[in-house]
Amino acid sequence: MQTPILGSAYVARSVNAADNRMVNLFPEVLQEGKTAAYLQRVPGLVLRATLGVGPIRGMNAFGDYLYVASGSSLYRVDQAYNSTLIGTLANDGPVSMANNGTQLFIACNGPSYIYNTSTLAFQQITDPDFPGALTVSYLDGYFVFIEPNSQRVWVTSLNDGTMIDPLDFASAEGDPDGLVSSIVDHSEVWLFGTNSVEVWYNSGAADFPLQRIQGAFNEIGCAATFSVAKLDNGLFWLGADARGKGIVYRANGYTGQRISTHAVEWQIQGYANIDDAVAYTYQQDGHSFYVLNFPSANATWVYDVATGAWHERAGFDNGIFTRQRGTCQASFAGDILVGDYQNGRVYAYDINYHQDYDRPQRWLRSWRALPTNANNFKRTAQHSLQIDIESGVGLDGLVQGSDPQIMLRWSDDGGHTWSNEHWAEMGKLGRYNTRVFFRRLGMTMKLRDRVYELSGTDPVEINIMGADLILGQTNA
Repeated sequence: MQTPILGSAYVARSVNAADNRMVNLFPEVLQEGKTAAYLQRVPGLVLRATLGVGPIRGMNAFGDYLYVASGSSLYRVDQAYNSTLIGTLANDGPVSMANNGTQLFIACNGPSYIYNTSTLAFQQITDPDFPGALTVSYLDGYFVFIEPNSQRVWVTSLNDGTMIDPLDFASAEGDPDGLVSSIVDHSEVWLFGTNSVEVWYNSGAADFPLQRIQGAFNEIGCAATFSVAKLDNGLFWLGADARGKGIVYRANGYTGQRISTHAVEWQIQGYANIDDAVAYTYQQDGHSFYVLNFPSANATWVYDVATGAWHERAGFDNGIFTRQRGTCQASFAGDILVGDYQNGRVYAYDINYHQDYDRPQRWLRSWRALPTNANNFKRTAQHSLQIDIESGVGLDGLVQGSDPQIMLRWSDDGGHTWSNEHWAEMGKLGRYNTRVFFRRLGMTMKLRDRVYELSGTDPVEINIMGADLILGQTNA
């Protein structure tokens, strides 16, 4: 019998109802092949540069350089990942960065800075009319930014982020909520309040160029400033409104379309604080990922546009899962880069590397032994479980992964308590005919229901096509 190991992350409020966890794996739907889909391992992290003491607060790539905010410092990085210190930044926490092709604007939740790539001048914005900036974007020659703790959106002078006219602002007053985030998408300015979103455009007016688009207003706000990100020709964000918060949306026209599941929302809404959530996006092999980190909760959730499926990403420290190390993203020098939330390291995502730099990357999949609605509440003898996994992927030499193993354990009470681990070999290098079996799995007890959990830490490729369960049944 094929047991439903494929799928996505879906752990319900009651694990007796659903306990399908997916950590550091994601599904890919096949147009042709052996199965309809398979599970593959997420990319590992390869160190590219260490910039100061960190954490990495933001990155922006344009021209021939990458600009990185690390701790209180701003660095310029060339194509060979050599770095130059540019200057000092204020505050801590994430920064918002945008460029106009010559100037780089760094918004530090109040104090903000301009780096001119032509003159190499770095300066704090000291115009007396500058109110501070929380987020910044670029539109038609202007830097567009929102003032912290206000309803006001501003523009700088044309092609000059250091100059601000005291009249170059307007208030987003479709709802009396304050602005918490902003972004420019398709040459339109999206202004996110705590309870609403409204969209503005460049009208070309001489006094103030931005004007609200009539009808482009909806009563879905934003729960976290840095959860807003572009992906798949649209916008994604962690939502909030007058009735609550914790749903993830993507833009559908000028409205928000819910993409989170009840299971993901239950997890998110159970976190004590979600206001500090930080998101980034990237693409890999046709998959577009929205990566949503929750620093206070020490957790990371990822949405894959290609499949509409969610999974967890995680670091693995001292035997427990933590939030993933990456906290911001840039595409540079042929790499997809992420910055570390704890230190000054910048990593490249590498689908062929199976560690998080110098730390193991643990993957895990849990699933119900029987398909949905197949449990007839009779005890079953579960004789063996064969994992249809790509074998013979061991590493060459006397290193971890030369004889890769995977671990299995199970729960007979719906996912509340678990058995000891049982190990099976995946096959040394080149042993492609290795069959991955777990035998003598015993009799189901109590709820006549079993949840399996498969995991591993060896730094080898993981591709799971399915699993076959051989069982018998009693009349009990």
